[in-house]
Amino acid sequence: MLSLLILLLNLTNHAFGQNPAIKAILTNKGLQYGSHIGADWMQEKIGSVIIPDVRGGVDIGIGTVHYVLDGISVSGCDVPEPSVEFYEGVGLKAVISGLSISMSGNWHTRFGIITDGGSFDLAVFNVDVTSVVQIGSDPSGHISISSKNCDAKVGEASINFHGGASLIFQPFVSLFHHRIKAIIEERICPLVEEHVTDLERHLAEMQVSFKVNSALVLDVPLTNSPLVDSISLGLDLKGEFYSVQSHTDPPFKAEPFHLAEDKGHMLSLGLSEFTVNSASYAYFSAGLLQAQINDSMIPKTSPFRLNTTSFGPLIPQLPKLFPNMLMELQVYARDLPMFSFQADKLTMEFPGAVKAFAIQPNASRTPLFKLNVDSIFSGTIRISEEKLKGLVELSNFTLTLASSEVGTFQTAALEKFMKLGMKISVLAKLNAKLEEGIVLPTMHHIHLVNPALKIQQGFVSIASDLDVKSGEGESLSEGIYHYRL
Repeated sequence: MLSLLILLLNLTNHAFGQNPAIKAILTNKGLQYGSHIGADWMQEKIGSVIIPDVRGGVDIGIGTVHYVLDGISVSGCDVPEPSVEFYEGVGLKAVISGLSISMSGNWHTRFGIITDGGSFDLAVFNVDVTSVVQIGSDPSGHISISSKNCDAKVGEASINFHGGASLIFQPFVSLFHHRIKAIIEERICPLVEEHVTDLERHLAEMQVSFKVNSALVLDVPLTNSPLVDSISLGLDLKGEFYSVQSHTDPPFKAEPFHLAEDKGHMLSLGLSEFTVNSASYAYFSAGLLQAQINDSMIPKTSPFRLNTTSFGPLIPQLPKLFPNMLMELQVYARDLPMFSFQADKLTMEFPGAVKAFAIQPNASRTPLFKLNVDSIFSGTIRISEEKLKGLVELSNFTLTLASSEVGTFQTAALEKFMKLGMKISVLAKLNAKLEEGIVLPTMHHIHLVNPALKIQQGFVSIASDLDVKSGEGESLSEGIYHYRL
C-alpha cells in the first residue's frame, strides 16, 4: 500500500501566499492508474520483505511451550487491485481486501528441558487493510504526508510444522493460530505508519530548488497546501527561475490563472508566462544575453564579410573613414526580453542593440555606431513523439540609429539586409531545430502518453496520460523510491 502512495506523490512532484506559476492536477484516472501500478509494485516488493523473528509461549494445559519462529521469508503472495480514492480535504484513502501471503521459516521450541526444531509453512488469508493518508505541506514548501488512520484485519492463518518432533506439537497448532493472527494484525498498521514516516522524511529531504544549468536555478516549492477534493489532487508550485549569481526577484509578479481539470487525462499541467519570463530576467540580469560576432564566424561561402568594405553600400562613409578594416559587432539585449502567451500563439519582444567596432591594425577597437534593434517574434509549439516542436516567425523588425561616430546615415537598407539575414540564417536554423524537436525530460521513468498542449491566455496547459516504465536492469520500485521493511 505504501508503494502506491509513494508512486502517486512522485507522479505529481515538486513561498506561501504567492500566486503559483506552475500548477499540476492529478485526476481520478491518474489515481486509478497509480493504483494498478501500485499493485504490481507491491507484488514485487512483498517478496523481499524482511520479517522479524516471532517469539512467545503457548500454554498447552500441562505447561508452556516457548517458541521462536525465525528465518521467515515470503514464498508467495496474491495482491488484489487496491481500491484508492481521493479523501476530500484530507488526502488519499486506500483499501486492500483479500490479500494473501505464504511464508516459510524455521521453528524452535522449548518445553521444560525438551528442545526441538524444524521448518514451518505459514499462510495468511483474507488480509484487509484500510489506510488514510493526509497530504499537506511544510513551511519550506515540501509536500508532507502523515498517517491519519489505519485498520488491519487478518481473516485466517494456517501453520504447519515439519521436522523434529513436529507430530507431537502439531495437535496444538490451533492454539498458535489466534496468537499468530494477533501478532500479524498488531504489526501491519505500525509498519504502514513507519513507512509513511519514512516517506515523509524522504519528501522533506527532496530539493525544491534545482540547478538547471550553469546559469539558472529553478525554485519550485509549494505556494499553497495541496488541494484535495473528491475527484482530484491539485498542487500549486512557485515555478520561478533565478540566476546562480544572485537570488533576485524579477520586477514583475506571477498573475493568477485557472487550470481546468481534464477528466479524460491522468494529469494536467499549467505553466504560466511568469516562469519563462523569470528565466529571461535571470539571463538578462546576469549579463548573459549578449554575444560578440566577428568575421571568422561568418560562413566562408558568404559574399558579405564583416568588414568596412562590405558595409560600404549600406554606410557609404564607413570605408572612406576606415578603409579595409575588419569589424566586430557586440549584440545584446538592451532591455528585458518578455514572452507573452495568447490563445494558440506565443510572442516574444526582444529590445536589442548592436554596437559596431572597427578593428585597428594594433587589434584595438574603435567605436563606429550603435543601432537599436527591436524585434517581435511569434510562434506555435506542440508536443510530438515526446519532443517539443514548433515554428517561429519574425513578426516585426525595426532598426534605428542610436548613436554614431561616423556621422548620420540612413538605416532603411541596413534594416532590410539585417531582416533578411535574420530570416534566412537565424530563424531557418532555429526552425530546423524545432522541427527536429527538443526531447522532453522524464522523471523517474514517467513518460507522457498522447499529451495535448494548448497555448492559452497567460499560460500553457498540457493534459496527458502517463506510462511508468522501469529502466534497464532496474525495477519499477527502485526507479521511484527505495522501499524497505
